[in-house]
Amino acid sequence: MANAPVQRMSQLLAKTLRDDPADAEVLSHKLLVRAGYVRRTAAGIWSWLPLGKKVLANVERIVREEMDAVGAQEVLLPAILPREPYEATGRWEEYGPELFRLQDRKGGDYLLGPTHEEIFTLLVKDQASSYKDLPVILYQIQNKYRDEARPRAGILRGREFLMKDSYSFDTEDEGLAKSYALHREAYQKIFARLGLDYRICAATAGAMGGSKSEEFLAPAEAGEDTFADCPNCDFAANTEAITYELKPVDATDVPAAEDIPTPDTPTIETLAASLGVPASATLKNLLVKVGGEIVAVGVPGDREVDIDKVEAHFAPAAVELVTETDFTARPDLVRGYVGPQGLDKVTYIADPRVAPGTAWITGANKAGTHTKNVVAGRDFEVDSYVDVVVVQEGDPCPKCGTGLVLDRAIEIGHIFQLGRKYADALKLDVLGQNGKPVRVTMGSYGIGVSRAVAALAEQSADDKGLCWPAEVAPADVHVVAAGKALQTELALEISGKLAAAGVRVLVDDRPGVSPGVKFTDSELIGVPQILVAGRRAADGVVELKDRRTGEREELTVEEAVARLTA
Repeated sequence: MANAPVQRMSQLLAKTLRDDPADAEVLSHKLLVRAGYVRRTAAGIWSWLPLGKKVLANVERIVREEMDAVGAQEVLLPAILPREPYEATGRWEEYGPELFRLQDRKGGDYLLGPTHEEIFTLLVKDQASSYKDLPVILYQIQNKYRDEARPRAGILRGREFLMKDSYSFDTEDEGLAKSYALHREAYQKIFARLGLDYRICAATAGAMGGSKSEEFLAPAEAGEDTFADCPNCDFAANTEAITYELKPVDATDVPAAEDIPTPDTPTIETLAASLGVPASATLKNLLVKVGGEIVAVGVPGDREVDIDKVEAHFAPAAVELVTETDFTARPDLVRGYVGPQGLDKVTYIADPRVAPGTAWITGANKAGTHTKNVVAGRDFEVDSYVDVVVVQEGDPCPKCGTGLVLDRAIEIGHIFQLGRKYADALKLDVLGQNGKPVRVTMGSYGIGVSRAVAALAEQSADDKGLCWPAEVAPADVHVVAAGKALQTELALEISGKLAAAGVRVLVDDRPGVSPGVKFTDSELIGVPQILVAGRRAADGVVELKDRRTGEREELTVEEAVARLTA
């Protein structure tokens, strides 16, 4: 085994901090800064210091090894990209303000790449002319850019971030399914090697487009995604991807709709209290604007509208809430008393829980008045059914019916079967076996490399600091010289022996630093094994500590070297 370099902390460009950064909101942000792994350059923009770069490189290495193992070929495309391909797919406008746009000195429009579907498509269009050139999987590990409105949580939500994005190109849907399965298996191996606890969750395709989509989520308190997990079966999904089955009911015995006076009840809460009924008996109608047109969204009164689901349904059109000006322009729409019956020139979408035959108490489109016994399909029609409610704890599992458990998570990977969306827009064809053009089908697969570092910090840290899994740690062993010249001499001697055997060593040989500070820093930095040359150094005895379990053992130098090089 080749010699590994010894990193001496007396020469290391990194300062540990005793206190949390003032702007830190989540654990990974606090610890990565305090332990000297990253430093803030600007809002959402981070510099990686030597220890952080080592961890980042280890994650890259694992990703690269598993991608190479499935036959993927690594390339590197530019980060600054021309406008035209993104205009052809509609994403120049669709990305909106999240896109970093810029011009060159000649007035040409460019962008900083948020993701590279278009450019990979054009690359394959240039290089592949026949079905014999496919299938192919290409990938890169590269910085991406998104102008986040609120960059926060350290490296978890930055404006510049490191990502592995790969793309598969096949001539048939069966080939796409195979490429998708290869990535799914590779991702499982990557996250297992990284030591991450994760769930594979059904997801929506969103702005990426395409059909099948799954997310890899790492459960963590700091996560920005909410996912539902079934405690009884293997179902797991991002809450935005959970749909409720439409179940019509018989409304034969429901009396005719009847107006009832309900003064001062503009909210579901005041209405339910006034009538002595549960909120679930009422029908809530949220008004939004889509492309300038008003749309009403109907959901049971005890549920909240998931605006992200509404936006996904109407994408790429923008969705906005109606304003006072909109109500003024439409006097037939009475704020707080809107009902679906008799609405004019308003598209009505409803959650599947508002199924045909269900009866409701809802607004009468008159101030201070509601209507009871309003039946879907009898008294009003639904233009389209869309699952638009916020999923709640205890909602039935779509697979087995057991109450779902909700949890927060960090998205660390996402895989899509894109199909022909980008190939159609950019006319990616190859000659098929019959000599006729065949439109290529694509998959897109991403891993947040820098996000994975943050997710690992969130999941593995304890009350003392970071606690890296062995394969991603910046070193294999942290040797601590507890003060005196003899102890420092022994620490450097052991470090040399370990490095000669291929062990990656970080040695704390800082002069003038107290043993207490060194011990605290070793736990904060989080290398898996800590070897202390301390009070028994003169006897050739050192202490080996497991950072994760806290177990300690006194060993001779020879025993310690043998243990750590086994």
